Amino acid sequence: MKKIQLPKMIDHFRKEKGWTMKELGQKMGKAESTVSLWISGKRSPMVDDFDKLVTLFETDSDTLMYGANTSSNLLSETIETMKRLEEPRQESVLKFAKVQLDRQNFDNSKLVNMKHFTREKRKPKYTAVETIERVSAGFGFHYGENEKEIYYTLRTDLPKFDFATVVVGDSMEPLLHDGDVILIRQSYDVPQGGIYVVDYDETSWVKEVTLEDDVLILHSINEKYRDRFLPVPAEDGEYWSIVGEVVDWFTPEMV
Repeated sequence: MKKIQLPKMIDHFRKEKGWTMKELGQKMGKAESTVSLWISGKRSPMVDDFDKLVTLFETDSDTLMYGANTSSNLLSETIETMKRLEEPRQESVLKFAKVQLDRQNFDNSKLVNMKHFTREKRKPKYTAVETIERVSAGFGFHYGENEKEIYYTLRTDLPKFDFATVVVGDSMEPLLHDGDVILIRQSYDVPQGGIYVVDYDETSWVKEVTLEDDVLILHSINEKYRDRFLPVPAEDGEYWSIVGEVVDWFTPEMV
């Protein structure tokens, strides 16, 4: 059985054409964020959008859906890159890949159902998630008055979590986007490259966190941001604590 490669093939053909995600969105009549969700595998294009992508990319539906030789080349490049990473970063990549696989399996089930798609209006079933405060994926977000908001998602596969909050900023792009809802579990292992929420200097951060010797490293995926280094234990006059591990996230639906 062929494996669906739609997210990777959209990105492959986009780059082949020399288009940015914004430019592809303009050609499709979609927002840049929608294209980003297609490429990340968080959402799949509808039937009409899929057909338009086939025409724009000058390919066929089978190649766009299942890929060609580019998939094997991408796999080889990924393996070679992994070999050059240190073990903690390999573990981080593996963890991210497993999350993407879970989401791909979920999206694949939706794509199969698209064969039986009709244009009958159906009322979608949303999952409501209550969030508290916000966390920074930028220069830091200061706590307010413990404000709570409700966000909605069409996903039905959310894992167990202790609380949810909202991302502010772009330092964790392309993994986490401004406005995404992240799900946090307060029980966690020693940080070794996973995504965590950290309180520091009355500010809440979401970062990739690694513990090396006597230093806690807060790493931003977006290269325009510098890493932060926190001493272990905290120095006099300073305070920091790990709030919990980010176990999943989603882009809220407009209801």
